[in-house]
Amino acid sequence: MIKGLATTTGASVLAGAATVAYAHFIELNNFKVRSETLPVLPQGAEDFRILHISDMHMIPGQQKKTEFMHSLAELNPDLVINTGDNLSHMSALPSLLEALNPLLDFPGVYVPGSNCYYAPVLKNPARYLWKESTADEGISPDRQELPTQQMHDAFDARGWVGLINRADTLTLKGLRLEFSGVDDPHLGFDEHPGFAPRAFDAEPAPSVRLGVCHAPYLRTLNRFVDDGAQAIFAGHTHGGQVCLPGGKALTSNCDLETDRAKGVSLQGEVPVQVSAGLGTSRFAPVRLFCPPEAILVTLTARA
Repeated sequence: MIKGLATTTGASVLAGAATVAYAHFIELNNFKVRSETLPVLPQGAEDFRILHISDMHMIPGQQKKTEFMHSLAELNPDLVINTGDNLSHMSALPSLLEALNPLLDFPGVYVPGSNCYYAPVLKNPARYLWKESTADEGISPDRQELPTQQMHDAFDARGWVGLINRADTLTLKGLRLEFSGVDDPHLGFDEHPGFAPRAFDAEPAPSVRLGVCHAPYLRTLNRFVDDGAQAIFAGHTHGGQVCLPGGKALTSNCDLETDRAKGVSLQGEVPVQVSAGLGTSRFAPVRLFCPPEAILVTLTARA
């Protein structure tokens, strides 16, 4: 019996080691492009393609991630939305800007996440799976400040628009895009600006209102809905990062239901597009049944 127990224990250890190895060496770099369609535009409006990227968590030397992000330029999006958590290392800004370089040639908007402000700290990785995350614990007492302003200055210099507790409007391909963006809800930095008032035009362009945030806390989603958003973009969840077979998330790292940790769901009648992200904290470099992703979202006319 003892021999059989030892054999079973040894097999379990080997299986666990194999799973960790797969999660780190294979799935961590198994980058995907996921496609979604949101019918939110006025009737007659031309399709509009948005590349949604999030949670890069860059560290120096991530060549495979850089090559994948370069390849995303071939999708030729009409707009890039970056929903934050760009960095995972104090010296990663040059690597991030290299990875983003081709995408910065496209029109873009961005909001920050906690790992745009503060470097991640070493924690018990199991804590992520069993402890509900709340906004008031977002800042670690031993945090290190990241080069946030330099990063945002680099984005701005290439024409991307920061939506940090502010509203703005872009007109692209004849479509008026009205944005309301907030600073990171996970840190409690969010202050909703609403949407900019619409000016009267004799021949108004087709328009759509988009809410943009990093962490999809329910209070944030509800406020966007109340303000009149027609679609919402968010990241932060990593899709659960370590999931059960079939991609079932064990956590969303916020108060969003776990079955909404990736993909499109509804808040009221408003579609919410949550990205599983392209990276992880450098202290937890594994993904299981949840590959890193960028999303190509096509906005189409309502039926």
